[in-house]
Amino acid sequence: MKTNSTFAASVLSRGISRLSSPLWPAALAFCLLASSRQALAQNVEFSKDRFGDNKDGLKEALRDIKAGDQWYNADPPKYERALPNYLEAQKFNPNNAQLNFKIGDCYLNSGFKSRSLSYLQKAFELDAEVDPRMHYLLGRGLHLNARWAEAIAEYKKAMPPAGAKNGLVLQQELRKKIAECESGLALMKKPSRVFIDNAGPGVNSPFPDYSPVISADESVIMFTSRRDNSTGAQTEPETGGFYEDIYQSSRSGKQWGPARALNEPVNTDGHDATVGLAPDGQRMLIYVENNGGDLNECDLRGTKWSKPQTLGRRINTNAHESSASYSPDGRFLYFVSDQPEGSLGSRDIYKVEIEGKGKAVNLGPGINTPYGEEGVFMHPDGKTMYFSSEGHNSMGGYDIFKSVYENGKWSKPENLGWPINTPDDDVFFVISASGRHGYYSSIREDGQGGKDIYQITFLGAEKPPMLNTEDQLLASRVAPVKETVLAAAVPISTAQVTILKGVVTDAETKQPLEASIDVVDNQKNLVIASFRSNSQSGRYLVSLPSGINYGIVVRQDGYLFHSENFDVPAGAAYSEVVKDIALQRLDVGVKVVLNNIFFDTDKSTLRKESAGELERLVALLNETPKLRIEISGHTDNVGNAAYNQQLSQNRAKVVVDYLVTKGIDKGRLTFAGYGMTQPVAPNTTKQGRQLNRRTEFKVLEK
Repeated sequence: MKTNSTFAASVLSRGISRLSSPLWPAALAFCLLASSRQALAQNVEFSKDRFGDNKDGLKEALRDIKAGDQWYNADPPKYERALPNYLEAQKFNPNNAQLNFKIGDCYLNSGFKSRSLSYLQKAFELDAEVDPRMHYLLGRGLHLNARWAEAIAEYKKAMPPAGAKNGLVLQQELRKKIAECESGLALMKKPSRVFIDNAGPGVNSPFPDYSPVISADESVIMFTSRRDNSTGAQTEPETGGFYEDIYQSSRSGKQWGPARALNEPVNTDGHDATVGLAPDGQRMLIYVENNGGDLNECDLRGTKWSKPQTLGRRINTNAHESSASYSPDGRFLYFVSDQPEGSLGSRDIYKVEIEGKGKAVNLGPGINTPYGEEGVFMHPDGKTMYFSSEGHNSMGGYDIFKSVYENGKWSKPENLGWPINTPDDDVFFVISASGRHGYYSSIREDGQGGKDIYQITFLGAEKPPMLNTEDQLLASRVAPVKETVLAAAVPISTAQVTILKGVVTDAETKQPLEASIDVVDNQKNLVIASFRSNSQSGRYLVSLPSGINYGIVVRQDGYLFHSENFDVPAGAAYSEVVKDIALQRLDVGVKVVLNNIFFDTDKSTLRKESAGELERLVALLNETPKLRIEISGHTDNVGNAAYNQQLSQNRAKVVVDYLVTKGIDKGRLTFAGYGMTQPVAPNTTKQGRQLNRRTEFKVLEK
């Protein structure tokens, strides 16, 4: 089972809690009678007649059953509190049908649901009529152990006939379960090619660890844990578990380093749970139990997180808001709510502009179903959304799906398949920008304690064998032998996004700087996202979905702006670029490359994508009235030197002419063409030649 925090209990409990509904006995009693058979084993009651020679043991077992019943019959039932008492009693008498049935029911409502099956099977063998819900719960136990066909058979036996009291509701429920098993059968025949590995002791502990969120480059993971060193050191009266706190771990090589709890004001005496993390790791969304369940946001300022602030009434309603994810540009929020207005099911996914004024918009029936949706995550490519749903072709409970926004609509959600998805609830999945690794929490036998966080490695499509058409001649044989060889490696599908990251520093002191970083669509001359480098480390990370010519502009008061250009063609595969940026103060002799000034090939005609960079230069000159600069043009060493010198001079002059048309005094501007005489990189590589083809300005007077 993969679940999130305390709030997940209210999100996910609906499915199993219905097992104890009063609708079941009336509608299913006849089903049980119709299909009952002679018990294969004898039911043993807890009585003096059976255990007269061990009165003390019987007395203790009855005491355990009574204690368990108090939890089991509570409103709502406390199954996990009842289970230890029942298991103790079962050690004394393992052959009581009622006790085995209750243990199976408790396991169905616990984190270890698959353990229910052996107890339910034994209860049925001991007394097939032990409870009217027998066939349904036995179907659930088989379903949760991926025994699809057997589960379908039990669900059919539990099916009430038309006209039975509450029969229509139960028929719909059972048909849904049968459809889930049919999906499981189909998906299990074509399993996803993945490795699923424990994230290791740096992240996981003997206590429950879950709800991971990661930075786009997988350098940081944040998660929720219920450890004995929680901030308030309090435990829940109902479960006995420690309160939730948020922890952080950083990657060290291929391993995660030791996790540490965040300090106040993020972690409090109450429950504090992770929900989402911005791709650069500088903003975090957390869940708080205010107002029925709300979403808060905090910022990383240097090494400390700010006090969480509410996201406001357009997002946090009087209903339950449980999970959320930023869009890569940070402008929009995708979130899950059970608000009744505009809802298509029990829980729906909505989208809202964070700084806007409009209402949140339901993503519609292509994504949201009449059932529940949960655990939304928007990939850094800006178009691929991962989420969990009880609908679509789920194999049971919540399954993880992905959908791509293209041509103005969301694609049909695709089930991530077995073994990522299971018959149990699979939620709160996140994936790296590369698309190679995913993370979620799971309860497995190899875990370190309760829920652990696991890493999924996606292996890509299977490499098919093929017969080579060439004859392989062996020296010891006269006849040629056909040799079967594997086809060329199938490339692993990766996300269409570029991750740009690095450190912003002072060029002279080398000290880290906090700076603003604007991401510009050069074609539209539009700032599409803004970020800041970390004030303590100077680190930054920007996600650049493919298909746009980007200008990256870095600014800080007292420094000259710095620009970079990244033209990421449509369909470009994932790449990660490390670019450290040294900002220069405004001093005589300083040179700044204008990376976002573009010319037509072999011409001195400015392209329209240059508008933004030219406007920034105009603004700098207007803000610094005494500033005098030289605009210079440069080329690589390809072609005739005289021609290159003239071309570079013409290009420099065109820039000066543009500045003059914008009101800049011509006396503050000079221009020069240096051709190939001032390279900044070797001309022996394509990359080097590209760096040498540039326009820059030099400060002459300030």
